[in-house]
Amino acid sequence: KTEAQPSTSSLANTSSTATVISDSGLGSQIWEDKGPVTWDAPSWTSEAQFSWTRIAKAQARTSQPKPISVPEVAPSSVLKQKPTDEKVQMTEKEESEVLYARPFWSSKAEYILAQVGFSVRPDCLWHFTYLWLNSGGCSFVAVYIFMLFLVGVPLLFLEMAAGQSMHQGSMGVWKIIAPWIGGVGYSSFMVCFIVGLYLNVMNSWMVFYLSQSFQYPVPWEKCHLMANSSGFDPACERTTPSMYFWYQETLKASDRIEDGGSPVSNLVLPFFICWCLVGAFMINGLKSTRKVIYVLVLLPCFIIIGLFIRSLLLEGAKFGLQQLVVAKIADMYNVGVWSVAGSHVLFNTGIGLGSVAALASYMPQSNNCLTDAFLVSLINLLTLVISTSFNFCVLGFWATVITHRCCERNAETLSNLIALGKLPPAATPPTSLDGNPTSVYNTWLNGLPPSIRSMVLHEVSECSIETQFFKAKEGPKFVFLSFVEAMSFLPLSVFWSFIFFLALLAMGLSSAMGIVQGLVTPLQDNFSFYRKHTKLLIVGLSTLMFMCGHFFIRPSGIYFIRLLSERWVVFPIIVIVTLETMAVSWAYGARRFLADLMTLLGHPISPIYGWLWLCVCPVALLILFVTVTVDLCKQPITYVSWDSRTSKEVLQPYPVWILLLMVTVFAIVILPIPAYLVYCLTHGIPFRTKSGDGPITASTSLPLSDELTSSKDVQKEDILQGDETKYPSTCSVTS
Repeated sequence: KTEAQPSTSSLANTSSTATVISDSGLGSQIWEDKGPVTWDAPSWTSEAQFSWTRIAKAQARTSQPKPISVPEVAPSSVLKQKPTDEKVQMTEKEESEVLYARPFWSSKAEYILAQVGFSVRPDCLWHFTYLWLNSGGCSFVAVYIFMLFLVGVPLLFLEMAAGQSMHQGSMGVWKIIAPWIGGVGYSSFMVCFIVGLYLNVMNSWMVFYLSQSFQYPVPWEKCHLMANSSGFDPACERTTPSMYFWYQETLKASDRIEDGGSPVSNLVLPFFICWCLVGAFMINGLKSTRKVIYVLVLLPCFIIIGLFIRSLLLEGAKFGLQQLVVAKIADMYNVGVWSVAGSHVLFNTGIGLGSVAALASYMPQSNNCLTDAFLVSLINLLTLVISTSFNFCVLGFWATVITHRCCERNAETLSNLIALGKLPPAATPPTSLDGNPTSVYNTWLNGLPPSIRSMVLHEVSECSIETQFFKAKEGPKFVFLSFVEAMSFLPLSVFWSFIFFLALLAMGLSSAMGIVQGLVTPLQDNFSFYRKHTKLLIVGLSTLMFMCGHFFIRPSGIYFIRLLSERWVVFPIIVIVTLETMAVSWAYGARRFLADLMTLLGHPISPIYGWLWLCVCPVALLILFVTVTVDLCKQPITYVSWDSRTSKEVLQPYPVWILLLMVTVFAIVILPIPAYLVYCLTHGIPFRTKSGDGPITASTSLPLSDELTSSKDVQKEDILQGDETKYPSTCSVTS
C-alpha cells in the first residue's frame, strides 16, 4: 500500500449500507443506494478530487462514538495512485452528514435565461426610458455603457464567480472568502427581502390592469358615467381618464403619505395571485423553475419585438425615433448624469441582492462565468435599447395624437370666441383640419400678424409635439399614465393593452422568482431542515412575504414604494457591493482569487479584472455613494401625491419621521456587517482565509438527475460548510 491509500479498517466499520461512487464526468452524476462502495483512486482528476481530511473534520462534528482515522493526501500522490480495491461503507445517516447533493441547471441556456429574467425588471425598463429622455439622450447612454463595462461587468463577474466556485448563497459565500466581512451576506439577504416585498406589488398592478383589459373600451380610455347616468364623473372630468383610473380606481391613493388605511380591495386578490404564481413556479426547486423560465423570459422578448415592429407604423413614430438619437454633449460633463448612470448600472445588473450568486451556485465550478457576465450584460443592454426604441415610438404617437386634439380644440374655441365678438374676424381658424391638424393649424397661426397672434395665444394654449413628448411621467406613472393612454389611441386597443401588460407581468414574475431564489438558497445552505422540506420553505416564505407586502398595497403604499425604489435602496446596495469587492480584492486577494478561478476554469483570466476589483471599482463606488448623498441632501426630498379634491398631482415634502424611518431601516440592514466583525474579533477568527496550493471551495455539490430529485426529498448535507480546504473537492457519482 502507498501512503495515499485510505485505511479501510477504520472506514468499513461506519456502515452496513453504502453508496457506489465512481467518476462519470461532471454534469451527469447521481446517487443510488447499492452495496459496498468501491473507491477508484485514479478517477480523481483535477476536475474531481476528494479531500479525506475534510471528511474527518465533517464527521468529527457529528455524534459518532468513534473517530475516523484519515491519512493526509498529497495531490501528487493522489494523481499517481494505482487502482485499488478498498471498499468503504457508510450508513445513510452518515452520508447525509457528509455529502449534500446540490442540483445543477440542466443546461447553460437555462442559467443564462434565469440571470437575464432576474435582472430585466419592468421598473428598470421604464426608468431607463425616462432617463434616456431627460438626462442627455445618447450622451446618457454613452455614459451608461462606459460604466457598465468598467464597473457593472467586473462586479457581475465577481458575484457569479464567488457563488459558482463556493456553491453557496449570499450568507455563506462571503464568510468563506473574507470572514471579517461575512456579515455582508446577511445585509444582502435583508435588502433582497425588502425589494421582494414591493416588487410583487408592482406585479399586482399589472394583473389588475390585465384583468381590466378585456373591457371595450378599456376603462382608462374614457370617464365612466355617474350611477344615475346624469353625466360623467366630475372627478374624472377634472383630469385625464388614465390618471383618474390610476389614482382613484387602482391605487385608491391617499392625499398624504401619513394617511394609513386598510389594504386596497382591488389589489388584494391580484397580489395574492402573484405570490401563488411565484410559489407554484418554485415549489419543486430548480426542477420546476427551469420549466417556466423559458416562457417567462422568452415570451416578453417576442412580444416587445412584435410591438416595436408595429410601433414603427404609427403616426409620430418618426418623431420619436428622432428624439431617440438626440445627444446633449454638455450632459457628459455633468456629475449628476454619471451618478444616475452608475446607480442604474447597479439596478440593471441586479448585483448586491444575493440573487446573482444564488443562481450561479447551481452551476459547475468549471463553467466560464466571465463569458456569462458579458453575455448577460449584453442581452440586458440590448433589451433596454429595443424596449426604449419601442417606448419612444409610442410616445411620439401619443404626443402627436394629443397635439392633434389640442389643435382641433383650439380651432373650435376660437370659432366660438369670434362668434361672441371677443376676437376679430381676422383670427378665424382654418375651416378644415383634416389630414394633419397640427401642421395646418400651426402654419395658419405662424402666418398671423403679431398683434392677432398674441390675442389668439392669450385665449388658447399653444400646441407643440415637442412639449407634449417631454411630458412623459416618471416612475410607474410612465407606464400606467402616459403609456396606457397612448395604447388606448390605437385600433384594437383591448388586444394591444392585453399583450403589453402580459409581457410586463411575465418579466415581473421572472424577477420575483430571482428575488425569492436569493432568499431560498442561503436558507437551504445554512439550515438542513429547509433542504429536506423545500416545498414547506417556499410556501412559508411566500406566505410571509404576502402578509408583509400588505403594507405596500395600502392607499399610501405607492409613496413608500417610490421612496424605497428610487431613493433608499441605492445606499445599501452600494455599501454591500463595495464590501464584496473589498472582500475579494483586499481580504482574499484579487491575484489569488483569479489564480483559483484559473484552476477551476482551466484557462487564464486577464489580470485587468484584478486591477478593476482592487482600484477602479471601490473608488467608483465611493464616488457614487458621495454624489448620491450630496444630491439627496442639497435639495428638499419631495414626492408627488394625489389631491382627491382637485383631481391633480401635488408636490409635497416627505415628513421628518418618514426620513428618520428610512435611516433606521438602513441602519438595521447594515447592522449585521459590524456585528459579525465583532463576532470574528471576539472568537479569534482571522482576517483572511489561509492560502493554499489550490482554490477554496465550499461544497462537494453534486448535480442530480430529474428522476432522483423528484423521488428523494432528503438531500445530502455539505461537509465543507464554512470549512477551509486545500484542494477543490468534487466527487463524481454515477448510478
